[in-house]
Amino acid sequence: MNDRLYYTAPAKEWHNALPLGNGRIGAMIWGIPLDEIVSLNEDSIWSGKYRDRNNPKALANLERIRELIRTGQTDEANALCETAFYGCAEQQRHYMPLGDMHIHTELEGEPEGYSHTLSLSSGVDEVSFTAGDVTVRRTSFVSYPDGVMVMRLQADSRTGGRVRYSVTIDGRDDNYDSIRGVGRETLLFTVTDGIPYTCAVTAVGGQSAAVGVSGNILEAETDFGEDVILIIGVQTGYRAMDHSEAVLDDTGRALRMGYARLYERHLQDHAALYDRCRLSLDASDSGIPTNERLERLRRGESDRGLAELYFNYSRYLMIAGSRPGTLPLNLQGIWNHDMWPAWGCKYTININTEMNYWGAEMQNLSECHLPLLCHIERMREHGRVTAREMYGCRGMVCHHNTDIWGDTAPQDRWLPATAWVMGLAWLCLHIYEHYLFTRDKDFLREKIDTMAEAAEFFLDFLIENEEGYLVTSPSLSPENTYITPEGRKGVLCEGSTMDIQILRSLFTAVLESFDAVGGVDEQTISQIRQAREKLPPLRVGKYGQICEWTYDYDEAEPGHRHISQLFGLYPAASITPDTPQLYEAARATIERRLSHGGGHTGWSRAWIINMWARLHDGEKVGENIKALLANSTADSMLDMHPPFQIDGNFGGGAGICEALIQSVNGVVELLPALVPDWKKGSLAGVRARGGFELSFEWEDGRVIHAEVKSLAGETMKLRSETAIAVNGKVCESKNGICEFQTQANRVYDIHFGHEAEDC
Repeated sequence: MNDRLYYTAPAKEWHNALPLGNGRIGAMIWGIPLDEIVSLNEDSIWSGKYRDRNNPKALANLERIRELIRTGQTDEANALCETAFYGCAEQQRHYMPLGDMHIHTELEGEPEGYSHTLSLSSGVDEVSFTAGDVTVRRTSFVSYPDGVMVMRLQADSRTGGRVRYSVTIDGRDDNYDSIRGVGRETLLFTVTDGIPYTCAVTAVGGQSAAVGVSGNILEAETDFGEDVILIIGVQTGYRAMDHSEAVLDDTGRALRMGYARLYERHLQDHAALYDRCRLSLDASDSGIPTNERLERLRRGESDRGLAELYFNYSRYLMIAGSRPGTLPLNLQGIWNHDMWPAWGCKYTININTEMNYWGAEMQNLSECHLPLLCHIERMREHGRVTAREMYGCRGMVCHHNTDIWGDTAPQDRWLPATAWVMGLAWLCLHIYEHYLFTRDKDFLREKIDTMAEAAEFFLDFLIENEEGYLVTSPSLSPENTYITPEGRKGVLCEGSTMDIQILRSLFTAVLESFDAVGGVDEQTISQIRQAREKLPPLRVGKYGQICEWTYDYDEAEPGHRHISQLFGLYPAASITPDTPQLYEAARATIERRLSHGGGHTGWSRAWIINMWARLHDGEKVGENIKALLANSTADSMLDMHPPFQIDGNFGGGAGICEALIQSVNGVVELLPALVPDWKKGSLAGVRARGGFELSFEWEDGRVIHAEVKSLAGETMKLRSETAIAVNGKVCESKNGICEFQTQANRVYDIHFGHEAEDC
């Protein structure tokens, strides 16, 4: 199985270190033999408290900016937007690193026989080498059940003697309050800049060990052959009134538990999630270091095992980065090394945060999706204030970014992105996606008000355009710029295509949720239904493409990284083979983007993979997976925007899955976009909308057998041009679909082709 990262040299840059995490605590292991660096993070270490940034000028200028947009006065509209519709102040809070832990191993001799591995299946990192006659091994993991990071330091020598370790923490640009010892065995690192926190490092050894704190250094000396265990904890003022006391409780409890028990509990917890889903592309682990495999791919050599590894890595990163009770994954997951990271390492919700969670449900990691859904609730009250004060609307709204506090006011001072009001609308679609996969009606009853409140904002915000359709205004197509027939450049518009597609999806989600569980007043439901009917249709432009704006404008950047006008193709499903003109126009749109240099960022390439999968083009899926690996992947397999940005890892993993199984508009399809090189393989434990868990295998590009577990007892509609056998009973194909009723928690054995005919 391709489920490990392997290297024969340490990382020279932070983004090539290897990530560990438990959703809250993150660590990047550099793997430096005698002077190890472990870059540490905690998900709630941000730059400060919440502040009200809503612009008081917005509401008074709303009708004026709408008039300027309608009459094509783009320069005047832009100028007014910069005055009245930007945040006060411009910046939300940003994510910050905890610090770097340094571990010096005092040994003679040059390191040899070096190996650094990260096991994706166990969540355990291991560094090993020899120095002289001493064999050194460091084993590291971050435990979710026990809330700490654990490192085992081992050094063995046949000739006897002792080994000495020194541990300290820095990396906050000297912007910390204290590094001090507590007792003989614990080092405390305390910071009050931004959200305050305390990190504790505790060392314990065997009978021969001597452990003590000297100034800002934790020292441990022990005989060869005896382990030293480091336990690292961190707590912040976001979760604990007394973070110093809380972290000492964490490390003390872990210390009493002992290494063997901590290790066992970590393995059990990690395996319970990781082992649910398995992909095999009939490719063995080559034994070649991961960075060399990537380099060979760049030279044109084939390695389908790298796609398998990328898929497994996306699942690993989800387990390591997003767990119940933690904050959602930001632009870098939970791993960030910079005090002022790119784009603030926040939650960018005009695609990036959503992309982080595209694969969670499919890959059978529903509970890892919950941090995002919980964060929507943190945004609700702020979103109501922004809706009321800036737009005079009911409901709730958020722009293209949010932060740890759920800030909903406009972020940045960049016209092509700032004044976009669709952030919460898109996020709320994740609530419905969670329901579609799990069929958890109790969850839906709890959350339908949240979706309805996001929809309610637009009942007030939408205006009629000159054609009588309801549109958003001001609107924009995220981060892109149009050119009018007169040659003027513009950003602000009425009803960008992405806005309308998001709204159609949100209104539909609320209406279908109401049909399933009720919970919203009939008047609101009636208004949502009427508003949906008045949304404008998609338009096909002069290049045969889906128009990005209401009018068939040219793009200032035809190869732009955002392909927002294809939201209806993916992640939504309103552009399908059942809408053939739009389906072909979607293909033309991607081809036009790529022909002008599109897909040049990692996350954009990942989005394109998913789009080609929805277009049932396995050859293009394969080409773009290779491009993602070759051009936008670090040696550590982390996605590079550049710089490092984790959304491409999750989007790429989702795209690999989307090529193998789709569950769109009530129909499950196996191998819809199989890459030609993936002739034989299997996918086990994958989830489909409708509440199904599937395992299937294929040979020569054809599914031969599948098992379906029904979670909710719904009707299974499986695309197949020929009859199938379900638990030995023939199910005929009608219009290319085999349909059979299921019972909850029952497993159905399905055969295809000749095996089905024999039943």
